[in-house]
Amino acid sequence: MAFHFPNELRFSGRAALFLSEVWHFLSREPREANTEGGVFPAIFGTFVMTLLMSVAVVPFGVVAAIYLREYAKQGAMVRAVRIAVNNLAGVPSIVFGVFGLGFFVYFIGGGIDQILFPERLPTPTYGTGGILWAALTLALMTVPVVIVSTEEALAAVPRGAREASLAAGASKWQTIQRIVLPASVPGIITGLVLAMARGAGEVAPLMLVGVVKLAPTLPLDTVAPFIHLERKFMHLGFHIYDLGFQSPDSEAAKPMVFATTLLLIGLV
Repeated sequence: MAFHFPNELRFSGRAALFLSEVWHFLSREPREANTEGGVFPAIFGTFVMTLLMSVAVVPFGVVAAIYLREYAKQGAMVRAVRIAVNNLAGVPSIVFGVFGLGFFVYFIGGGIDQILFPERLPTPTYGTGGILWAALTLALMTVPVVIVSTEEALAAVPRGAREASLAAGASKWQTIQRIVLPASVPGIITGLVLAMARGAGEVAPLMLVGVVKLAPTLPLDTVAPFIHLERKFMHLGFHIYDLGFQSPDSEAAKPMVFATTLLLIGLV
């Protein structure tokens, strides 16, 4: 342990000490009931969950938006679907958490256990909360954001560009692939960033589908199959909630709460 007397260090020494403490905060595991140590497992869990969510939400959201804007016959049914998508964006996140618990964890996860892991029952493998179900739950919650932003980006492409491509002999799919989608990339990326920001900052649904106060192992490691989607995980948002509202010594946890909050804001 290093000791430093007041005013002993120059500016360079203070800067080096500060950067050293920041590195320890970012790279170490928590200790003392999460009130001390670092937040690396929470950073890692947040990153992996957000990445899995993005992998699930982007293809589905973009394909759905392309169908609604370019292929679906504009009528009462399409208008009803758009209204439903817009309404889903306003549903409280805890509702998605309850749905994820019932559908993903108990129904799908329980079915996977019955088929693939019967020898482990009654101890669940996928029939309990895990990072996979958390990512799918948040993907379901954020897909309306991607659909709406992608539709708006597709609608903003000039009609003349489409007609010129079709007049040159291109098919509708070729026009979408080579003209419409490249012009819509900025809007699609905007929707993805908004979805990732919302997903990374959510806490309520995660409390039902896999987040924990302290995870003994990470979802990724050097043990085959290397990716363990059934494992529970730590999350920066839940880490803040746990320190601020569940810690036995809230005063001692305040510095960690403020530091973790600043980190989450910076990441989002």
